[in-house]
Amino acid sequence: MTTTESRPAPSSGTGKSGRFGELSRWWNARSRPQQWGLLVPVAALIYLLPVLNPPILTTEPATSFPIALFNAAVFALIAIGLNVVIGQAGLLDLGYVGFFAIGAYSAAVLSSPDSELGVRFPWLVIVPIAMVITMISGVILGTPTLRLRGDYLAIVTLGFGEIVRLLADNIDPLRGNRGFQDIARPGGTYPDGSPIFTQNDAQGFYWLAVTIVIIVLFLMGNLERSRVGRAWIAVREDEDAAELTGVPTYKFKIWAFAIGAAVGGLSGTLFAAQVGFVNNQRFDVTTSILYLAAVVLGGQGNKVGVIVGAFLVSYIPDRFQFEPEYRFLVFGLALIILMIFRPQGILGMRQHLLAYGRQAYQKLFGAGTGVAPTSLTPSSRAAGEPAEAVPDDRSGSRPQGGGE
Repeated sequence: MTTTESRPAPSSGTGKSGRFGELSRWWNARSRPQQWGLLVPVAALIYLLPVLNPPILTTEPATSFPIALFNAAVFALIAIGLNVVIGQAGLLDLGYVGFFAIGAYSAAVLSSPDSELGVRFPWLVIVPIAMVITMISGVILGTPTLRLRGDYLAIVTLGFGEIVRLLADNIDPLRGNRGFQDIARPGGTYPDGSPIFTQNDAQGFYWLAVTIVIIVLFLMGNLERSRVGRAWIAVREDEDAAELTGVPTYKFKIWAFAIGAAVGGLSGTLFAAQVGFVNNQRFDVTTSILYLAAVVLGGQGNKVGVIVGAFLVSYIPDRFQFEPEYRFLVFGLALIILMIFRPQGILGMRQHLLAYGRQAYQKLFGAGTGVAPTSLTPSSRAAGEPAEAVPDDRSGSRPQGGGE
C-alpha cells in the first residue's frame, strides 16, 4: 500500500534570513576568480586604512592607529592558525600561545645581539626556520596527546602553553624577564631613503601583515577543499564514524596541529620583528584565552568569521581604551550574549564537504538553488509524471539503500 504526497517547492524567503540566503547563493554562484575580483576593492580599502585614518575608526591619540591595525592583523593571523585546529579539525587547544611564543623566541635567538648563539640572520631567513621549529613542536605535542579527546586534550594543551612560558622563565639562555632586544626586521626603504619597517611607525608592518594574511587565507582555502580538509571535517563531526569509514584520523589530527603551529610561529616572528623586544611577559594563559575567544566570537570553522572576531577582540580595547581588568569582563559578557542568541558565532560555519560539490550540483539541478533537494519538487517533475510514491512502513515495505 502506498500513499502519494506533494512536496511544495522551497520558498525563497522574504525576511532577513531570506535576504542573507539570496546573497549567499549569489556569492556561491560566482566562480573563484570572480569572487577574488570582487574582493580586490575591499582589500585595497583595507590596505589604505592607516593612510586614510578615518575619524570614526581611529584609535588616536591614545594609541597609534597603524600600531592598532597591525596588532589586529597579527591577531587575525593567529586566529586563522587556531581555526585550523579548533574550527576545522574540532580539537580544543587552550595552549596555542605556546606556538606563538616559540616563533617569537626563535626570531629573538636567531637575530638578537643578546643571544648566546652569536648569529644574526636576516628576517626572511628566520621566518621559514621558525615555522619549521613550531611545526616540529606541534608534532612533538600532538604525537603522545592527540589520542585524547575533549576536556583531557584541552588540559594537556593548556599545560603545554604553561610549560613554554616556564621554560622562558627558568632557562638562562632565554633570559627570562630581561628578554632580547634589537630583533631583526624586514628590509626595504621608501624612495626618500627612510626605512619602511620601524618600531615607531607600524604602517609598513601592517601592510606586510595584511599581505601574509591574504596569502595564508588563499592557502587555507585550497587546503579546506582538498582531501585533508574533508578529512578534518569528518573528524570534527564524528571521529568514530570517520575512523570506521577508513579516515586515518590520528594522522590528520597531527597534520592539523602541525599546520596550525606553523601559522602561530609565523605570527610570532612578525610580532617580534615589529616590537623589537621579546621576554616572558607576553605569553600567559589569559592571552591564549583571548585567541580562543576570537575564534568562538567570529565563528569557528569560518575563516572570514575568525578574522572578524580577531579584529573585534584586538581593536575594541584600543578604540575604547578599556582597563586591562575590564577587557575580560567585556569579552566575557559579549561571549555569553553571543552564545545565547547566536551560538554559531558572528559568521557561522560553512560546510563544503566536496571540493567541487557546488559546481557538480549546479550542473545537475541548475545554478539558482542553494540547497540540494531531497527529492524532486512538483514544479521540477515532467508534465504528466505521476506524483512521488512514498512507501508505507505499516505495510512492511521500507525503502532500501542509503537514504537521502
